[in-house]
Amino acid sequence: MYNGKKVSVVFATYREKMSIRAAIDDFLATGFVDEVIVVNNNAEPGTDEEVKKTPAKLIYEKRQGYGYTYQTGIKEATGDYIVLSEPDGTFIGSDLERLLVYAKDFQVVFGTRTNQSSILDGAAMGLMRKLADVFEAKVIEVLFSTNSLTDVGCTYKLFRREAIEKIEPLWREGSPLFATELILITASERIPFIEVPITFRERVGESTLTARFSQLAAWGIRILWFIILYRIRLKKSRNRDRKKD
Repeated sequence: MYNGKKVSVVFATYREKMSIRAAIDDFLATGFVDEVIVVNNNAEPGTDEEVKKTPAKLIYEKRQGYGYTYQTGIKEATGDYIVLSEPDGTFIGSDLERLLVYAKDFQVVFGTRTNQSSILDGAAMGLMRKLADVFEAKVIEVLFSTNSLTDVGCTYKLFRREAIEKIEPLWREGSPLFATELILITASERIPFIEVPITFRERVGESTLTARFSQLAAWGIRILWFIILYRIRLKKSRNRDRKKD
């Protein structure tokens, strides 16, 4: 509980067998977390056994994809505050209080990994990735006339229940682009939000998405294109709505 509000944390797992138990314990140790939802997305063998050593609730999503997995977890969560994070060791439970403090005044709180003082040695946030993240975030800031953003792909996010009720009917993306889609929906629907720096650590194991520079570059281009297409589709949709009126 936090100020009388129930807190749910949602983890998606695919290749985090070696880190997931520690991540669950870390968040529960804050004293703020009432429930942890772990969504097994065709995870590597042994993952379930690690989760079952904790009080976390284990559920399954067979459709392969980051977006599908977190959507399933969000729907299962019962908290007034729903927090998304990753169980790969990159995020820490103690940062949760930073998000909760701002949740009093904002319906959505986004974490950002691009503050240099919060990036620890070994974290996968080199200069090129940081520049790409900030650039793409600023594209959103300009295209959607919204407040400051510096990170388009950080999973660590907090949503108040009323924000989820506005966002859920609009989400579509089943891939890792879901992390960016949540930002785009929040910005385009004018849901009050703020971005706060969070600690970013070295990952346990290797990412299947950004382990190599070629993967990182391709992913950056895909995110940028996704942002631009989302803005074009949104403008067309709103123009159609005006014509109907």
